[in-house]
Amino acid sequence: MNTQKMPLKNSLCLLLAATIWGIAFVAQSVGMEYVGPFTFNGVRSLIGAAVLVPVIFLLNRSKDTASAAADSPAAEFPATGAKNADTSSPYNSRDLWIGGIACGIALFAASNFQQFGIKYTTVGKAGFITACYIVIVPIIGLFLKKKCSPFIWTAVVMALIGLYLLCITDGFSIGLGDVLVLVCAFLFSLHILVIDYFSPKADGVKLSCIQFLVCGILSMIPALVLEHPQISSILTAWLPILYAGIMSCGVAYTLQIVGQKNVNPTVASLILSLESCISVLAGWVILGQKLSAKELLGCVIMFAAIILAQLPEKSSAK
Repeated sequence: MNTQKMPLKNSLCLLLAATIWGIAFVAQSVGMEYVGPFTFNGVRSLIGAAVLVPVIFLLNRSKDTASAAADSPAAEFPATGAKNADTSSPYNSRDLWIGGIACGIALFAASNFQQFGIKYTTVGKAGFITACYIVIVPIIGLFLKKKCSPFIWTAVVMALIGLYLLCITDGFSIGLGDVLVLVCAFLFSLHILVIDYFSPKADGVKLSCIQFLVCGILSMIPALVLEHPQISSILTAWLPILYAGIMSCGVAYTLQIVGQKNVNPTVASLILSLESCISVLAGWVILGQKLSAKELLGCVIMFAAIILAQLPEKSSAK
């Protein structure tokens, strides 16, 4: 009975993570009214890393408790005790640090392009353009000699049509913010591929903590040089910064790790991509931002492309 309920419970965890990330676009937009983009990303990333430290401590403590419980019957059942000891072998620390640094560099580039882009575009458009990474990833896979099905190419064409309706104005021009967020979508695609490579080789929470630490340090360097952040300005933006740091970085990522267990990866990806829809609703409800009928149609087409891009994976998994 529990195995039937677990997918629903985990799916709700993923939906909550997508909701947190969608609303985070609003926090990013509001936060930059007080601090610069590098400062915002630097502080939020360092807070995210700090939030994950107690999570790592608790997880390590639970592992120690489990291993101690496994050792107690070892004298009576040596075979079972040996098997449990093997399963608790730690990851390679070299892969953890290399992966964390690589993920942190990719996250630093992607998140700062996104942060600068949000300055010049709406929250909803930023959310949907960022979601293009789900379509961009299989395109990058072509250069890694991975074939794409006709469904993927159809999704790519649909995404391009959606981007045109969403971003191109009547004067056939594209906004600076749209370009920056589109570059961010490509960088997040690289970030996903780097995580895909290192995640099987390292503990997920520790990997995330290191990547946030690296991203925070790299962001604070140009922040101190170019933006000269003031403590008073950071304290004024405390609410959006804390939300982006604690909720978006710390809580949402932990929910993603918990939620993806026992859930089909395709279903998990679809649920997480709902952050783009939530960002539009959050921008409308909280900030009063509006999209025209043309831009709304572009959002619908892009979201349909995101769903279509996942269908071949679902069929191949079956």
